[in-house]
Amino acid sequence: MTHAIRYHKTGGPEVLVWEEVPVGKPGPGEARIRHTAVGLNFVDIYNRSGLYPPPSLPSGLGGEAAGVVEEVGSGVTDLKVGDRIAYGNAPAGAYSEARLITADRLLKLPDSIDDKTAAAMMLKGLTVQYLIRQTYRVKAGDTILLHAAAGGVGLILSQWAKHLGATVIGTVGSEEKAKLAKAHGCDHVINYAKEDFVKRVDEITGGKKCPVVYDSVGKDTFLKSLDCLAPFGVAALFGQSSGSVEPFNLGLLSVKGSLYVTRPTLFTYAAKREALVAMAKELFEVVEKGIVKIEVHQTYPLKDAAKAHADLAARKTTGSTVLTV
Repeated sequence: MTHAIRYHKTGGPEVLVWEEVPVGKPGPGEARIRHTAVGLNFVDIYNRSGLYPPPSLPSGLGGEAAGVVEEVGSGVTDLKVGDRIAYGNAPAGAYSEARLITADRLLKLPDSIDDKTAAAMMLKGLTVQYLIRQTYRVKAGDTILLHAAAGGVGLILSQWAKHLGATVIGTVGSEEKAKLAKAHGCDHVINYAKEDFVKRVDEITGGKKCPVVYDSVGKDTFLKSLDCLAPFGVAALFGQSSGSVEPFNLGLLSVKGSLYVTRPTLFTYAAKREALVAMAKELFEVVEKGIVKIEVHQTYPLKDAAKAHADLAARKTTGSTVLTV
């Protein structure tokens, strides 16, 4: 029997349980895959806690993994048994030894990318792709601000943006994380535990501020993020690790310089198969060329997902974390 991490009620890490689950044969347009590595992401905590409630309970968890195709259903023509695959924006269920999944969410892995690397990069890497190539298209000469620069998305984004010719300002919460961010492309690193990041951004940019702020922290940083933007700047709020941003008067956007605010999601950007494939192609290219180095800093057995969640929430992790199957 196949095992999976599931939860029967929302709450803390303790609600996660390792239990047997049935996995049937793939239906039309589906594939059965056996996982080898599963990515850990902050959105998993949002789901488990009930901040982003699941459609029903009990529920599986996780939308990012790598593995091997075991069987395909009718109508699936671009995958075959034995293909190495990965995905980064699938319905919950990645925290499992095996699962059924809609085949159009699966991407064939290049031979040069191993399974742990793939599991660590798909959701985060595809997120970076839409943020810096679509939400705001980063170009040479830009000076951008990135919060949580030592996190999984942060380390990928800073490397990729640096390659595009941008100057990257990153915020972190400790000196250890500052060193990590600096080593991965950040030109300037601000420890917000010791410094006012708005003041430092103003100093670094000579008062010009930034055309874009990438903010996955939310409540603790968002309003200050607006103060770091140049006129017509874009605040891309793509997470809320410190809590939801409270409602605010939209008039602030005019006062602070005709600003734009967006709350983008990978599910929207990669909803169409052709968009997903194009985004993945660009991600695979920068990883294969060594432009973006994916580093797995922590691994946990899948059955120990609760401990992994606790460590992630306590900000004990850096970079990418993988659950091994």
